[in-house]
Amino acid sequence: MPTIAVDKAELFKALGREYTTDEFDELCFEFGIELDEDTSQSKKPEDLAQPPQLKIEIPANRYDMLCFEGIALNLRVFLEKQQLPKWTLTPPPSGELQTLTIQPETEQIRRYCSGVILRNIEFNQDRYDSFIALQDKLHQNLARQRTLVSIGTHDLDTIQGPFSYEALPPEQIEFVPLNQTKKMNGKELMEFYEKDKHLGRYLHIIRDSPVYPVIYDANRTVLSLPPIINGDHSKITLNTKNVFIEITALDKTKVEVVNHMLVAMFGPYAESIEPIKIISDHNNESRVAPDLTPRQMQAEVDYLNGCTGLNLSPEEISKLLGRMGYTVPPSKADSNILDVSVPINRADVLHQADVMEDFAIAYGFNRLPRYYPNKSAAVAAPLPINKLADIVRFEAATAGWSEVMPLILCSHDENFEWLNRKDDGKTAIKLANPKTAEYQVVRTSLLPGLLKTLNSNKHHAVPIKIFESSDVGYIDLSQERKTRNERHFAAAIMGKTSGFEQVHGLLDRLMLMLRCAFITREEGLKDDKLEGYWIEEVDDPTFLKGHAASINLKMAGKQHKIGVFGILHPSVLHKFELPYPVSTLEIDLQVFL
Repeated sequence: MPTIAVDKAELFKALGREYTTDEFDELCFEFGIELDEDTSQSKKPEDLAQPPQLKIEIPANRYDMLCFEGIALNLRVFLEKQQLPKWTLTPPPSGELQTLTIQPETEQIRRYCSGVILRNIEFNQDRYDSFIALQDKLHQNLARQRTLVSIGTHDLDTIQGPFSYEALPPEQIEFVPLNQTKKMNGKELMEFYEKDKHLGRYLHIIRDSPVYPVIYDANRTVLSLPPIINGDHSKITLNTKNVFIEITALDKTKVEVVNHMLVAMFGPYAESIEPIKIISDHNNESRVAPDLTPRQMQAEVDYLNGCTGLNLSPEEISKLLGRMGYTVPPSKADSNILDVSVPINRADVLHQADVMEDFAIAYGFNRLPRYYPNKSAAVAAPLPINKLADIVRFEAATAGWSEVMPLILCSHDENFEWLNRKDDGKTAIKLANPKTAEYQVVRTSLLPGLLKTLNSNKHHAVPIKIFESSDVGYIDLSQERKTRNERHFAAAIMGKTSGFEQVHGLLDRLMLMLRCAFITREEGLKDDKLEGYWIEEVDDPTFLKGHAASINLKMAGKQHKIGVFGILHPSVLHKFELPYPVSTLEIDLQVFL
């Protein structure tokens, strides 16, 4: 969880009173955060050399508390010293919004963009430092080290709209980077910052792409090269009055969440929050950003009371939720339903369970009644795939096989070349910046983990019989996250004989317990209503030629190839340094659901 350091005197001034360390620690506990350290009680020379600070540990999902402004605002609302601001947009006097056009080429690298303008903002050194620090915290936390989202802030008075978000070859992008004096193109910039301790760790995000994202103004002045660095021309200072914020991202939701956080935290310092018009050339769409309309959701009074053991009226619940920043007008349609208005700074509220948690915090966790509920809030039950996996795990264990649990990451060679398999580039999920060669891809088969386990235990007596029931991962562009998991079962036996009959027997036992009958291929094709499985010889380079079989399943009128078993090819044994013959079995469990 992130730890935020804030000036002790300034925070107490914002809260309207002085607190002892114990009193403030208690306030943090009541609100659900934690006071990690009060440097006024420290004896470290570096702490004594600066004004006293409070180091506060913030939950990872509370992006609205990653800076002084957010902590002070939320605590003041909790203490009922103020209500949450009503953030509103103010168009420019001319009525013409600044525009930012997203060019089609950005689809290749970083497709989403948003932004906002803070007019007549008042900076001092503390506010400026907090503004920069919040961007850094968002980059590390929500933005996952800038891979998902990156923020650029610019002095609007030094640039001229309309703005354009493009993707160009690195050699065509030339500008002076922030705090530098020499103009560089994209390729030179990568070489220049390669050993930089701060920016060097972000270069991999775009370095190998044929095009780099770049934002221009109307005069073709480069504003930024996201997610690496801004241009020096438009850098903000203490004297900046109008701030143009641009946000680029891979995620459509997170780009607006970041926009909302910046507006909520620093909008109060500005005279007005001015929207901008985002134009998408690739789909001929346009929108105005940001949308500051609170999200509407509903919560059940019975659910809130039932989870907390309370029996409060809708009016009492509404008042308590007001301490957490919600606006809850009483519902006219149903007395058991609360219409909850979630402010823009609360991106963490996704379900009425989150509302219930805030309700409990506002009431006070220490004041909640201690009782054993007569009715459970939920009925626990295993997911169907987990229940299925437990069946095959139990049967494999009772058959005398030992369960192992290798890591889901492996090297590219272990997943493909060592198994005599080719990588088509469209199957395996690859890590963009692997720390070691041992963890480069998400496995697409359970075999590498089993074979590495056999290698690590080859000094034990043989035969060694092991199995695993776990997930593998694949690229799947039809899914929202472009990937999918599959639950597989795999087993391997290493001994002085091949052990082929052993894995075959294990397969038959598992199929019997899954109530799947053995049939011949001819029977399956002849009778549409007949269900079961059969095996047939297959030529698979992972296995010894003539000693491998595919496993075919007919269920609900559909035929599936669910796996393969056989004796491993000698070259596979050599790559994994296994001294004895090995037979393996692997099946896909998903098709049984």
